[in-house]
Amino acid sequence: LDELSRPTMYDQNFGLGLLDDDLLLGPRYHGRSHFPVLLKSYLRPHRLSSAAQSGLSCIQNDKNNFKVNLDVQQFKPEEVSVKVVDGYVVVEGKHEERSDEHGYISRQFTRRYKVPDNVDSNSITSTLSSDGVLSVGAPKKIPEKSAGERPIQIVQTNQPSIKQSSNKDEKNYESMETNQ
Repeated sequence: LDELSRPTMYDQNFGLGLLDDDLLLGPRYHGRSHFPVLLKSYLRPHRLSSAAQSGLSCIQNDKNNFKVNLDVQQFKPEEVSVKVVDGYVVVEGKHEERSDEHGYISRQFTRRYKVPDNVDSNSITSTLSSDGVLSVGAPKKIPEKSAGERPIQIVQTNQPSIKQSSNKDEKNYESMETNQ
C-alpha cells in the first residue's frame, strides 16, 4: 500500500521532462535512495522537490471559505481559464507544442471541483500569483437559523384584550338569560 500512495514520475509531474536516470530506474526508486552510494550522483534533490510540488492542487473547505490552490506554473496566464459549469469550478490549461530543454512538449489539463451548496457561484473569484499558483475561491453563505423558521415581532397594544362592559350591558345580558 505504501508503494501505491507514494508519488512517482508517472503521477502529476509529467510536464517537467525526463532525464536518462528517470527511465533507467523503476518508478519505485524515485525520491528514495535504497542504494545511497550508487544513486547519490543520480538524485537531484532540488529537481525532485520542485517536481513534487508541480501540478498539485490544495482544497481548503472550512466553515467560512471554499478555496482551491492549483500550481499552473507551466502555463502562461492567457493559457489558463476558470469557469463555473453546472455546479463545478472548471480550470483548464493548454499550450501548443513548444521546445524545452528535452525537445518539444505540449501540455493540457482540466480540473473540476464541486462547488459546495453553501457557496454562491456568482461570488467565485480567481487570482494568479507571480510564481504560478492559481487561487479560486469564494466565501460561504451565512446559514439562516432554519429554512422554515422566521421570527415574528410582538407588538404591544397597551389595551386589554377583553373590554369591560358597562353595568347596563351586564343587566341586559342577565335579563336575557332569565327570560329563556
